[in-house]
Amino acid sequence: MIVGIPKERRPYEYRVGLPPAGVSLFLQHGHRVYVENGAGVGAGFRDQDYGREGAQIAYSAEELFGRADLALKFARPLREELEGMREGAALAGFLHLAAAREDKLQLIAEKQLTALAYELVQEDSGERPIMAPLSQIGGRMAVQIAARLLQNDHGGRGILLGGLAGVPPAEVAVLGAGVAGSTAAAAFLEAGAHVTVLDSELRHLQALQAGHGAGLLTLLATPPNIRRVCAYADVLVGAVAVPGERAPVLVGREVVAHMKPRALILDLSIDQGGCIETSRPTDHGSPTFLEEGVLHYCVPNISGVLGRTATHALFMAAYPYLEQIANLGLAGALQASPALARAATRYSPA
Repeated sequence: MIVGIPKERRPYEYRVGLPPAGVSLFLQHGHRVYVENGAGVGAGFRDQDYGREGAQIAYSAEELFGRADLALKFARPLREELEGMREGAALAGFLHLAAAREDKLQLIAEKQLTALAYELVQEDSGERPIMAPLSQIGGRMAVQIAARLLQNDHGGRGILLGGLAGVPPAEVAVLGAGVAGSTAAAAFLEAGAHVTVLDSELRHLQALQAGHGAGLLTLLATPPNIRRVCAYADVLVGAVAVPGERAPVLVGREVVAHMKPRALILDLSIDQGGCIETSRPTDHGSPTFLEEGVLHYCVPNISGVLGRTATHALFMAAYPYLEQIANLGLAGALQASPALARAATRYSPA
């Protein structure tokens, strides 16, 4: 099997699908690894680093995708990347196909590609082990992003997250008590903000409350509760995800319109379509926009600017599954691992 590691081409994308340490994982099982020239630069890896581990360098995307039986990406594929893949090949990465354009899905079907979506790798326990560390990164980044965007010079309300003696802290509402939401809630609490978390599952709220005590307010995510909390929030974090589906829209435009002027929305669900009606994808170069008088931050690849940390996090989480693929081949690994099988889709032409 030929494994290909392409350079990510989306704007402000510095991550890479496999660090040099992962090359030997495939070589020791008799596979070949090709790495596109400069693929690891954003994460601090040189071509020489890959070469020392035994990888061969491909000097164009066309060569890389033309050779690869399995392409290991990080971010969602571009149409031109899909066009360059060989018929019947496989593609792994954070693909978010539930929110993909129809023409991309048709192209995947026409080429009979096997799509392995890391975000859908799910153990019998319900745990999503590859998605979890990236969700943690997003949750932690939410605090530093919010702290900056609440400043007047970034369009915010001019509020310090943790407040001051005699001055109340920021009101932060987190919609969703999964990994990203729970991580964000804990980080906002540490920053001194007053935090409310809403979720539709009482057991998630109970677990979160047990870990943080009375300093955290938890509520069921009913429409009345969502409207009430949004009305007083300085920061609203959307962290809702349904594996394999588009994120449900839980905050409508009319609710956003009744939020405080220049309040801040961070829609961490935007890579799955967003959970707030007024959200639309942005990028790190122009990350915010104003809608209904509310500042929105909706960057799908939020960890894309933490190239090295995110790449290492992906590799550590994906290692057991990549080892199965290296040892058994993709078809054998899918048969042996129910967790991997849940993440794989083979599209067929209509």
